[in-house]
Amino acid sequence: MNLDDELIDLGDRRLRVRRLSPAQDDGLERTTLVFLHEGLGCIEMWRDFPQKLCDATRCRGIVYDRTSYGRSSPWPSDPGVRYMEIEADDILPRLLAALAVDDCVLVGHSDGGTIALNYAARDPEPLRAVVTLAAHAINEPVCVAAIRKAREAFAAGDLRQRLSKYHGDNVDRAFHLWSDAWVAPGFEPMDANGRLPGVLVPLQAVQGEDDEYGSELQLGIIAGKVGGYCETRLVADCGHSPHLQQPSYVLSEVARFIAPLALAG
Repeated sequence: MNLDDELIDLGDRRLRVRRLSPAQDDGLERTTLVFLHEGLGCIEMWRDFPQKLCDATRCRGIVYDRTSYGRSSPWPSDPGVRYMEIEADDILPRLLAALAVDDCVLVGHSDGGTIALNYAARDPEPLRAVVTLAAHAINEPVCVAAIRKAREAFAAGDLRQRLSKYHGDNVDRAFHLWSDAWVAPGFEPMDANGRLPGVLVPLQAVQGEDDEYGSELQLGIIAGKVGGYCETRLVADCGHSPHLQQPSYVLSEVARFIAPLALAG
């Protein structure tokens, strides 16, 4: 763990949190950027994108390991296929309250983007805007096929070994929570029809043109169903991690979107 990381005790679990400060602070009060990692992700797997976005927007940031990932504690009981809804409706609000974050923009990658949309659907008081990177509104056959391949790689040991570096003793629980849900018959990452119309804050949805876990349909569904302003960006020569595969373009677009929304008050 980084020496500056904190373990935030929520009673039934402890979540590892890292606070970020912009390189330059002009003293103006701005919103806090809260980063939600992908399935199988953690703080380290964001690399330097959160810090660069904080620097570009002069906002403070919060990056954390979700339940059962990285150095956070396991789920106290199996959440099953509703793990993203539970994160959005229960865990994230408790974490923001514990950190005294009362004004924020969520930046979510993949599962983290879906959790951000689920959270935004209730129009919560702290939320100012949402950015999603390769979020899932629906479960597509291409996603199921990609996850089946990941399951084969995990069973063969190669993927498990790489992920163990990040998730330690949690690696098996983290992997199976994620993969078992996505391949379950009838699984959907969210109630798109029921929840997306409740997303009223400004939204930027970004996706790679060559995303191996989803098609451009995801952007169309998100933009077509949310209740507020939405802009979409389909990124060329890019797969499932736009912020890592086309970092300059994605950083500039996300910073452009957040900057006019960032000043608190």
